[in-house]
Amino acid sequence: MARQTANRRDKDKPTPSIKRRIFAWLFNICLIGCMAVGGYVAYIYMRMPSLDSILHETRPAAITILDKNGNEIRSSGRIMGAPVSVDTLPPHVWQAIVAIEDKRFFEHGPIDYRGITRAVFSNLKSGRVAAGGSTITQQTAKNIFLSREKKISRKVQELILSHWLENRFSKNQILDLYMNRVSLVGGMRGIDAASRAMFQTSANNMSIAQAAQIAAMLKAPTTYSPMRNPEKNIKRARVILQEMVRQGYISLNQARVAAQQLKPATPVADTNLYRYWTDFVIDEVKSRIGTFESDLYVYTTMDTKLQDHVAAILSQKTPPYQGAVVAMETNGAIRAMSGGIDYQASQFNRATAPRQPGSSFKPVVYLVALENGLTPDSYVNDSPFAIGDYNPKNYNEKYYGDITLATAFAKSVNSVPLKLTETYGIDDVLAMAGRLGVGTRLRREYSTVLGASEMSLLDLTNIYAVIWNNGNSVRPYSITKIVNPDGNVIYERNPSEPIVVLQPETIEHMTKMLGDVVALGGTGGRARADGVLGGKTGTSNSNRDAWFVGATDDLVIGVWMGNDDFTPMDSKITGGTIPAEIFREIVQKQ
Repeated sequence: MARQTANRRDKDKPTPSIKRRIFAWLFNICLIGCMAVGGYVAYIYMRMPSLDSILHETRPAAITILDKNGNEIRSSGRIMGAPVSVDTLPPHVWQAIVAIEDKRFFEHGPIDYRGITRAVFSNLKSGRVAAGGSTITQQTAKNIFLSREKKISRKVQELILSHWLENRFSKNQILDLYMNRVSLVGGMRGIDAASRAMFQTSANNMSIAQAAQIAAMLKAPTTYSPMRNPEKNIKRARVILQEMVRQGYISLNQARVAAQQLKPATPVADTNLYRYWTDFVIDEVKSRIGTFESDLYVYTTMDTKLQDHVAAILSQKTPPYQGAVVAMETNGAIRAMSGGIDYQASQFNRATAPRQPGSSFKPVVYLVALENGLTPDSYVNDSPFAIGDYNPKNYNEKYYGDITLATAFAKSVNSVPLKLTETYGIDDVLAMAGRLGVGTRLRREYSTVLGASEMSLLDLTNIYAVIWNNGNSVRPYSITKIVNPDGNVIYERNPSEPIVVLQPETIEHMTKMLGDVVALGGTGGRARADGVLGGKTGTSNSNRDAWFVGATDDLVIGVWMGNDDFTPMDSKITGGTIPAEIFREIVQKQ
């Protein structure tokens, strides 16, 4: 019986050949599995972007625009900030990042297995994904090379790239890459760009509090933005300060001082105030120097205090209509420009858009008459005028008979400039406009005399600048010089000698008549204020456009008001109403 049992057991044992077959089968499965994993990894690797090309990515050239005092107004095209480095930054800047994002960064390899384990237990305990285990190296790989798609293939690429980065670069260099490429503010990349946008300072000058607020954004830039969600940003920044103390980066007293300095961030400037101007300047830069590859610093003529006043007054006075203002010195230096009441709602610059100037064009005709021997005291006849089918009437449909040239100008009657044009010729009027800088764009017809040919507010203001520049030619300009980061001057304004456009006697008569317009009884009476030398109103057909252009000892200021779709405004709005009032308020704010 015992022998039978033993024989049965021997039969149940696998023979050596069966063992080898099982082992070979398992080995082949493992080999196939490894080959499959290896093939998948190789496939993913082949689909990765070019590492060297992205590592050496250069940011687009930026234009930094400065006002007349050298203060920064805005940086355009600064998608990436200036390069920063652990070796040159104040230690607390990079320490704030390491303290909250990866406190064992300098101790572990590309993957922090201890951190992953801790995160898994933390998530299991909380029942949700409350902590992550990604290292700064992994985040750098993701920020520089990869999309944000949540796919297994992307995670595999991240692991491959993390090992590649750790083998190629030192820890400091990886941290440099991370700080220079991380996305934080409005599509801009790098902590320097974020610092400039939010705190108006470079990353090299950030305080401990500012460094903590920047680091607070790394978890979720929009959620923890000190501009959009300052309370959440400050709360997280306090946590970062505590971590910096716990990890020995700063003292408790330094953390307390920094905590008191935490505050909401503000943009460099209200875009409603300066964007029409900066867009105009950027176009001017391109016209001056063409394409460029290096950063540029553009010194402009803007007076930011005046610009602030202009934008505030315009947005208060013109709604529900649109408006624009240009203020320039008589030598052509543009000190303020506002192309609308709200740049965020509409980027269209109405200061450079053509519109019908109405009666504000009439000084051109009167200059021709003055050059031909008339004076402000010369008598002219105000009565109905017609040439062919063209028979415009005066604004109030009243006629004054024989009146002086000065009275006709102050009351802005229509028949007198038409009769003067008939006397001296339309070609003389267009030639005068050309001498003043706008003749080539005007139509050769009588309606042009009453302002039917379009021109921009900038062009119209330039006409009046010539008059108040003692009759010397004026060319508006916004840029004084352009330099590169090394301080080399790429462009510098070199004004030519002005051309004498109008003779002194003509200027004397015209400035007197412009002064009468803002006197009691003139159409521009609402523009009267201390220091106002004179001005002229203008209103186009059906009250579609209302203008006022006037001058002080320092500035020539043009104002336009209307609708973008050319529909009429309220019939009570003329150049002598709200536009004249806007002019007066700007003058009073100087």
